[in-house]
Parts: sequence; C-alpha cells; structure tokens
Amino acid sequence: MMARSLVDGGWKPATRTLPGTLEDPATGAVLGPRLGSSREDVETALAAADRAAGPWAAVPPAERADLLDACADALEAAVARIVAVESASTGVPIRQATPLGFIVTGSFRLAAAQLREGWLTRTVTRDDGRPVTVELLPWGPALCLVPWNAPAPMAAHKAANALAAGCPTILKPSEFAPAGTQLLVETVADVLPPGVLQLLHGGAEVGGALVGDPRVRAVSFTGGVPGGRAVAGLCAAGLKPAQLELGGNNPLLVMPDADVDAAARAAVDLLTTLNGQWCRALGRLIAPHDLLPSLLAAIGERLAALRAGDPADPATEFGPLIHSGHRALVAARLLDLGGKAHTFTDVPAGGNFFAPALVTGAAEEPARHEIFGPVATVHGYGTVDEAVALANDTAYGLEGYVFGTDEEAALAAARRIRAGEVKVNGSSVMSLHLFTPRPAWGVSGLGEEGTAETLRFFTNPRVTGVENGFAL
Repeated sequence: MMARSLVDGGWKPATRTLPGTLEDPATGAVLGPRLGSSREDVETALAAADRAAGPWAAVPPAERADLLDACADALEAAVARIVAVESASTGVPIRQATPLGFIVTGSFRLAAAQLREGWLTRTVTRDDGRPVTVELLPWGPALCLVPWNAPAPMAAHKAANALAAGCPTILKPSEFAPAGTQLLVETVADVLPPGVLQLLHGGAEVGGALVGDPRVRAVSFTGGVPGGRAVAGLCAAGLKPAQLELGGNNPLLVMPDADVDAAARAAVDLLTTLNGQWCRALGRLIAPHDLLPSLLAAIGERLAALRAGDPADPATEFGPLIHSGHRALVAARLLDLGGKAHTFTDVPAGGNFFAPALVTGAAEEPARHEIFGPVATVHGYGTVDEAVALANDTAYGLEGYVFGTDEEAALAAARRIRAGEVKVNGSSVMSLHLFTPRPAWGVSGLGEEGTAETLRFFTNPRVTGVENGFAL
C-alpha cells in the first residue's frame, strides 16, 4: 500500500524518504522505504485543523454522534481487510489481530453512545435552587500519535473520542506500520467534513513539529518512554494537555497456593500475546522458590507446543517481531540481562522471529526495565512481602497480575502492587471493565485512558450559572 496523506480533504502521496525501510516481518524482505509527509502538507493540515475547530465544535453532539455511527458503519465492511493489513504489517497472528478489530468499529460506536447519553453536559443545583451547567468543551485541534503494535485499534480509540469531543483530529501512525491506520482513514474520510480528520506520515521530526505547534491544543501519545518525555516537554512548553501511555515492566505474582497450570497458562499468554510486543506484557515472573521448578516446567511445555509461523495462517499462535531492527534491540536487551535464558519454542529460521525466553538469575538493574519483546525475568521469593517488593521494584506501573486459589489473599496482594490496573486470576488483553479507567503510574505514563476517560481528556469544562450574590 502506497503511503499517502489526507490533508484538508484531499489525498497526497507521502514524498519524504525517511531513514530505514519497511519489512515483511514473516520473511524479513524489504518492502520499500519508510515515507513521510512533506513539510508543506504538515503546515496545510495544521491550518485546516485550525479552521475546522470552530465549525466542528459547533456541530451539536447528536449530529456528531450520527457521523461517528456512520464511520462505524463504513468500517464494518472494511474491518476484515484492516485486520489482515495489520497482521501483515506487524507480524501479529491473524487469530489475535481479528478480535482487536472490534475496537476499530466499537470505538466509534461507544463514542457516539456517550454523546447521545449526554456525557458532555450535566447540571447541578445550588442551595438557592438555581441550576449550574457544566459543559465539557473541546480543547481545539487534537493530535493522536499511534504506536506500531496495534495501530488501527489505537488510532480508532483516540480519533473517535477526539472527534466526539468536538476536536478536529490529526492522526500520525508509526512509520514502522502505517498501512492499517491509513486504510481506516481511507474508509471514513468521506463521511466527515474536510479538515475534521486528517492523516500525516513521518517519524520524530513530523511528530515534534505537530506537538510543538500552538495550533495543536491536546496530544494523545502511545509509545516508548523517550518519545513520551519529548512529547511531555513540548506540551509543557505550550501549556497543553498530554495523555501519555508509555509501556510497562509488568509483574505476574504467583501466590503460594496458586494452581500451577493456571499460572503457567497466564504466563505464556502474557509473554506471547502480540508476540510479546505490547505494553501490558509479562515483564517479571514472581513465584515462591519451591514452586519455581514445576512452574517453569509447565510454562516450558506450553511454549514448546506453541505454533510459530506465518501470521496470516489461522493456526499460528506466535509470529515474528515487527522489524529486524527491533529484533536486534530485543536480542541486545536479552544479553544485557545476563543470567540464563530458557527457550522452548521452535521458530522459523527466516524473518524476524524471536523465541520467547524466560531469564533466571538476571542482573537487578536491567531487569527493572521494559524489553518490549517476548522476554521476561524470573524471580523467586520466600514471603508475600518479598514478592510485593519484587513486583514494585521497577519505575513502571502500568499493569499487574496475581494468581492464587484464595481470591481474598490474592486481592490483598494485588492492592499492594503499584500499578494502574491489577488483575487477579486473569491475563486477557481487555480491561477489567469497559467503564473503568486504564491509568498509569510512574514512567508508564501520564493521565489515564478509558472509554470515558479518553473522551474527557479531549475536553475542558466550562461552568455557567446565575449567582445573584450580594456585594460585601
């Protein structure tokens, strides 16, 4: 798919050649150069978003909801193709990418439903009986910076909520995997007025120019800590809100009474979902010393049975990493851990495949950092207090997992883990509840995401009412 930008209602080819190449993750074949939007297109898009801010904010919420539902209708017919493109671009097995396709359409449906339910306006009553109105109004043009591991679902979530809030939206996908997001925008472009949703391509230079421009009034970013720090700095200078989700080094705490098979299944799921390239993946496996041998054996059996191969094959359970450059980075981080790497999965020799690894005896300092691949460190403990300390021995705080037969004891341990969400006896990619927030602690991010929280992020309240107070 040729990279092209949607700028002020018109499509233009992405003409700037960026460093690096696009690859077929499964074979390693070079597909072509990475491409970015021209500086002229960036400026035109910013000007168009600025012009559209007033008119789009003035569209009544019910009408915006109708347009968002029309986007969802259009996406229903295209989601299978979007999923296939995402799988081919990222290496994520089609059996994992397909369920995530629900987010592509569901994000627009949920945003529309919140508008119809009146989430942007509420009224409270003063003691004197007079009403006071609270309106959530759009900040103005919004920028959504999308990661490469699940691009189209993340783009849909961010853009649908920004549009629902009344913000003209500029989407910029990662230069590593732009195709799925581009197909999403191609599908809905004709549904929305010109300039309300735009698409730009590029790397850090384009992203920095957009974040730093005063016409952009809110920025939602998902990516790594270095990129997040850069976004935060530019937003601080412009006094604009930033929503940052920056990854994790997530613990799986296995309680002394845990079912070993259940814990092993969770560990493998967390290690291999999205080929280990996701922010809530397993980072630290923490188990009692006496359970570790049987737990590692059970994990090894499951990893040995894992079917690795072509992401397009519905039977494939584990695919390749996105790019040879990222594979080299994961390999280097594995070496930095020291200790002993345990691998059990046979993976194809070609392409960007990387066998899942559990590392025992890892050095303390590198074990505190995110790897963003199918690698996790293993830690034994003697008491639950030690286990909680190991779980919290990282600057990240995104997700945590606790497995135990005694749910109350497991919940008690979960409440001591410093993370935005901690699941007991669960390891899915979904949140505990559709309408609970997805917060981040420490260097895992700033602010919170969620069905309601992302919509609110793109707004700022205005409170109006009659006081008729007496002068002092």
